[in-house]
Amino acid sequence: MLAFMQVLFRYSFLKQQNIPLALSDWQYGLLVLSTVLIAAAGYVINNIFDVETDRINKPNDVIIGRGISETNGYNIYIALNITGVAIGFYLSNVIQRPGFATIFIFIASLLYFYSTTLKQIMILGNLVVAFLLAISVVIIGVFDIFPAMAAENKAQMASLFSILTDYALFAFMINFIREIVKDIEDVDGDYNQGMNTLPIAIGISRTAKIVFVISVIPFVLLLLYIKNYFVENGLFIATLYSFILVLAPLLYFIIKIFTAKTKKDFHHLSTVLKLILLFGILSIVVITLNIHYNA
Repeated sequence: MLAFMQVLFRYSFLKQQNIPLALSDWQYGLLVLSTVLIAAAGYVINNIFDVETDRINKPNDVIIGRGISETNGYNIYIALNITGVAIGFYLSNVIQRPGFATIFIFIASLLYFYSTTLKQIMILGNLVVAFLLAISVVIIGVFDIFPAMAAENKAQMASLFSILTDYALFAFMINFIREIVKDIEDVDGDYNQGMNTLPIAIGISRTAKIVFVISVIPFVLLLLYIKNYFVENGLFIATLYSFILVLAPLLYFIIKIFTAKTKKDFHHLSTVLKLILLFGILSIVVITLNIHYNA
């Protein structure tokens, strides 16, 4: 989904605008590859540290110690990180901003600290995962829009960067909610490992009520966003799409979280949020097509 999201934003949105972009197609492909490799490294290190928890929560998904030894897991983790960060260094020099390479080192480090320490800290671990997904959207603008910004196109480029930031905020909010729902789903395994997630600290019922309240925030913000940007600009196809495939599922989630009780219920709601995220990201295609249709 990460790679799909990054490819989608460039080719169905940025490439459709009459603007210069800093990276060539193959260089952008490297940016996507770098992001995916570092994310994959984070997934590997998380699996290494989560073996005992996953044996309880997801016994069929345990890979480390079965298909792959712990030593090989660490080797894969190191190789993925080195490759991903090295590509980041190369791209930072391509756009003549060598300091930007620290972004890749920061992401790789944050993923490691998440797996070893941060995920055990209530709420903080959830925020970190949501933040990292948001960063993967913002990084498109940092490497493809910002270096190509000039005096004559500054307003247009800033506007496009702002749209990417809006999507990053959407991804952050939905993923943050999903991470808490996954904590409720995984409460048994997390409790046995001595972790301090929100449902362990205050109970499943109270956590579900907090998720209910938090979920209303993106719902209201999306309503306002659709009114101010889609309806006001005559983007009625995008408005209809957003109501049916983003707002309606989110409303369904808000209603269902209030009555959810079992692990199966929370797993279903986690899947609903994943679909909301997917359809939310796909809306960029609908918006672009709607603008062309209106023109």
